Amino acid sequence: MLANKTIVLGVTGGIAAYKAADLASKLAQAGATVEVVMTEAATKLVAPLTFRSITGRPVVTNMFKPDSGHSIGHIALADAADVIVIAPATANTIAKITAGIADNMLTSVVLATTAPVILAPAMHHNMYQNPVTQDNLAKIKARGFDIIEAGYGRLASGDTGWGRLAGVEKIMGAIQQVLGRKGNLAGKRIVVTAGGTQEPIDPVRHIGNRSSGKMGHAVAEAARDRGAIVKLITAPTVLPEPPGVEIIRVQTASQMKEAVTDAVDGTDALIMAAAVADYQPESTAKDKIKKESPDLTLELIRTPDILAELKGSFLKVGFAAESSNLIDNARKKLKAKKLDLIVANDITAADSGFDVDTNKVNLIDREGKMEELPLLTKREVADKILDRVMELLG
Repeated sequence: MLANKTIVLGVTGGIAAYKAADLASKLAQAGATVEVVMTEAATKLVAPLTFRSITGRPVVTNMFKPDSGHSIGHIALADAADVIVIAPATANTIAKITAGIADNMLTSVVLATTAPVILAPAMHHNMYQNPVTQDNLAKIKARGFDIIEAGYGRLASGDTGWGRLAGVEKIMGAIQQVLGRKGNLAGKRIVVTAGGTQEPIDPVRHIGNRSSGKMGHAVAEAARDRGAIVKLITAPTVLPEPPGVEIIRVQTASQMKEAVTDAVDGTDALIMAAAVADYQPESTAKDKIKKESPDLTLELIRTPDILAELKGSFLKVGFAAESSNLIDNARKKLKAKKLDLIVANDITAADSGFDVDTNKVNLIDREGKMEELPLLTKREVADKILDRVMELLG
């Protein structure tokens, strides 16, 4: 997604400017060409040499005297950008952009570009919540700029409040989302499920499985990066929320069924990557069960079969995590649940299945066509799944 893209990174004079170095590093590692433009105030906080060392590119610090060897003027830089991101964006810079004031290299580039512009505000909470700042943000958002809302926490002043620069991963996600707006799934509505449901035994115990949610999150992020409008329905996980994706949190199979049933109205495809528990306790104890006897017997009943019970004209993609008879079991599930595509996951293969970042899968479609994939990262698997989804959607 970021490989061979030109990202203009604007750094302004907020104390969070040091965090922009980490952002520049991650963008460069992802294969992007990172052109850094710093305001004069920003150079008082972080040395331009830091960014030059990270990106391997000259840093623009002055509209009339760019760094030696840098041949890109503000118009050429504006034309070269695939996306411009300003992080941190101070109240001063936001006000200048709103008013159309081009008195430095950064605001000149922003006003001269036709590329999408992302602003990540960072400032003292009183400045951030001031009606003037909020009005300026609303105005430039209405003009088509993308705003990453500031976070809540401890500020440089020692105060606590809204105004912290959004996390680097959130900014990276926003960049990928913006770049994906013209992707091959642009405008498609995709519902993805993730994680393992938890069926409560008592207030502190549950029946669950080893699903980490990584596969579902990878599918949601990959669909977002292709321009899809994504809803992620997730059972409990420790994973961060993917930026640019609508998150719906559930715990049990029944809750997931209800959420999926609501979400698929008007959707183009459902990709059911969640590991839904097959059984749940017949009843849940109101209080914690004490160890008063050496044995405990639980009566279990079946949970809802979400995929089999869903009705609609949307594409249905399921997963089959198997420890034996992988292909036969996957084909049976494909037919029984009337799926369009099934992802057969061999959990006995090395580095495949739960709690790892890779998977070894086979893709089988409704016509019986099977594609055996090598061991891939879960993001690579997600892209292979979405390639097939595109084919099936026509």
